[in-house]
Amino acid sequence: MEKKITIAIDGFSSTGKSTVAKGLAKKLGYVYVDTGAMYRAVTLYMMRKLFVTETNFNKESIIRHLPFVSLRFKYNEEKGFAEIYLNNENVEKEIRYLEVSQQVSKVSTISEVRKMLVKQQQEMGKEKGVVMDGRDIGTVVFPNAELKLFMTASTEKRAQRRYDELVERGDEVEFEDVLKNVKDRDYMDSTRDDSPLIKADDAIEIDNSDMNLEEQFDKILKIVNDKIEAVNS
Repeated sequence: MEKKITIAIDGFSSTGKSTVAKGLAKKLGYVYVDTGAMYRAVTLYMMRKLFVTETNFNKESIIRHLPFVSLRFKYNEEKGFAEIYLNNENVEKEIRYLEVSQQVSKVSTISEVRKMLVKQQQEMGKEKGVVMDGRDIGTVVFPNAELKLFMTASTEKRAQRRYDELVERGDEVEFEDVLKNVKDRDYMDSTRDDSPLIKADDAIEIDNSDMNLEEQFDKILKIVNDKIEAVNS
């Protein structure tokens, strides 16, 4: 019986981590966990409570209300991936709004938030056969993962991808606002005290600035298959 591995995919926002992770999980028959969706769902909950607004960030209230946040993933056969539910409500669409993107990095800096979600993520992946993407998967959540990837691309390319995605969905956004959001998130993710975004020493870096989705997936799938073959040899 083939041994399954843990695949940890980290990197900057809008590098296509989730797209690649979903594709790999489907191809391999692995479980996919979108950790970014978990942080976004917590952020959405706190925004609805008005603990997080453009002018207010109430860290104490956020920490105090964490026990009231219940997260779970439910597989959507039609879409081919698991969607996230916040307190039994499907919030897959709402968590992708730019307003949530503008606040999620701030909420993610809170140690209590990270500890709660990291514990859940480790529980989800303890049986291996999992593809997990985020900011600290290879460094904190699964430091012993058999395969670690770190995805990056130029700031402008990532902002353009995010802008195109939002416009295609029908959101009214300005490119400059999206670019600023990408830069702000890069800074906050990379400089936070708890589990900052860094490339693990044993991670393979993938710069997809000049790759399309198919080229990127083919390159990464070969790396994955080589690793699985090595583990089972």
